[in-house]
Amino acid sequence: MSEANNEFAKLLDQEDWNQIRTGATVKGTVIGVKENEISLNIGYKADGIVTKQEYTNDSSVDLTEVVHPGDEMEVKVLKVNDGDGQVSLSYKRLAQDRSSKKLEEAFENKTVLTAKVTQVLSGGLSVVVDGIRIFIPASLVSDGFERDLNKYADQEIEFVIIEFNPRRRRIIGDRKQILVERKEAMKKELFERIEEGMIVEGTVKNLTDFGAFIDLGGADGLLHISEMSWGRIESPKKVFKVGDQVEAFIKEIKGEKIALSMKFPDKNPWLNAEEKYAAGNVVTGKVARMTDFGAFVELEPGVDALLHVSQISRDHVDKPSDVLSIGQEVEAKVVDFNPDDKKISLSIKALEMDNEAPAEEEAAAEEE
Repeated sequence: MSEANNEFAKLLDQEDWNQIRTGATVKGTVIGVKENEISLNIGYKADGIVTKQEYTNDSSVDLTEVVHPGDEMEVKVLKVNDGDGQVSLSYKRLAQDRSSKKLEEAFENKTVLTAKVTQVLSGGLSVVVDGIRIFIPASLVSDGFERDLNKYADQEIEFVIIEFNPRRRRIIGDRKQILVERKEAMKKELFERIEEGMIVEGTVKNLTDFGAFIDLGGADGLLHISEMSWGRIESPKKVFKVGDQVEAFIKEIKGEKIALSMKFPDKNPWLNAEEKYAAGNVVTGKVARMTDFGAFVELEPGVDALLHVSQISRDHVDKPSDVLSIGQEVEAKVVDFNPDDKKISLSIKALEMDNEAPAEEEAAAEEE
């Protein structure tokens, strides 16, 4: 071989050494596949070897089924000489490097990522993106307190990366931030379109002794117990349960507080009460509550009438509870109707006297 050819060969050899170096990324063609390793032609004086451990973390994978001679692969150089005169390569680490770069860009750009929860831990959730584990602390899983995180198992969730430190293997995700931002956007949109008097639909979110909180999509409205019906409500929990869909109208908007009502004006029972409960009419109702001076009779939801103790019977009655009971149905005569104060007075005694009068007249006629 001439001196010129020798120099050219040396230059080629030197170029190979410059390309095939620890940490470099190279392309190769699969020339052989065994159970635990892959042989690659990487255009170097020695073949490259990818062991099963450097191909995947899944020990159940059969290399002969997923890789075939002639396949092209891009790999990372671990060692130029693995001790056997071959180049040690890694397919897995190159993929991890690229995944890490992708996550770093997502961290810098505050990109919203989606991944499946692979593990529920005592302190939070673990998700995996392209083989890299990301931890989401329990305090950053939701915008509210989560007592049990198990409901997130195997669920796909969205999050952003708020801390990225691959050297310490510390990558932290935040789901709460997304939920808070979206809720604020929904809240803004809600308050821009709602107004007092508007009919809205919502979902019962929480129940208390004094009312129900209704999720309107961006903000909650309070449906007070006194606004649930024109009638009397003993407890919100007897009327609603969490998750129920309700229709109500906005009674008042005060700052960020929304007061709701289901006492629709067109369903006000007092609108036609003057005709139904005019003085002299005979009505039927149920005893709703009692005091020492009388019993309140519910004629229909939202319309109560007072049956004074002196009007319960022609006989003397000390207390209404002596002769009446809650829920008992009674028939009485309306003796007074006051539309301005929404007060109705009843009398069983007057009805008894009216019923006895015809009987007395009939008896007198027979005597004649």
